[in-house]
Amino acid sequence: MKLLVMNGPNINFLGIREKGIYGTESFETLEKMIRDKAEELGVTVELFQSNGEGELIDRLQEAYREGVDGIVFNPGAYTHYSYALRDAIGSIAPIPVIEVHISNVHKREDFRHVSVTAPACLGQVVGLGLNGYLLAMEALVAESRKNG
Repeated sequence: MKLLVMNGPNINFLGIREKGIYGTESFETLEKMIRDKAEELGVTVELFQSNGEGELIDRLQEAYREGVDGIVFNPGAYTHYSYALRDAIGSIAPIPVIEVHISNVHKREDFRHVSVTAPACLGQVVGLGLNGYLLAMEALVAESRKNG
């Protein structure tokens, strides 16, 4: 099984930006956590981060062509207004996508309460810090096994 973990704008600045919201762990720490979890789950994982909407869309489309089995995706701020990303997620069905947010977006500014991308996803994990990525990976593996 191959998973793709995608991160959108500013996620590469973990440990640098808004530590009170996103914590002090670095992006490199997140990547290590993901690789370790993939090994534990016995799956292959690829990591991708971009600050650009077009690059994220291109990677989603490549994932479809490559036959990726599941995607964990933190679209960052694009979550709240990128209908282009929402359409890209919808266009790669049946690949399951789980949206992840490090902070609890529902406890933050009003504009963060709405995700235009979530309706195209299998599910959403919010507010559980970096562990949300690991839970999303577990869920994708479980979903794959359920669907055989």
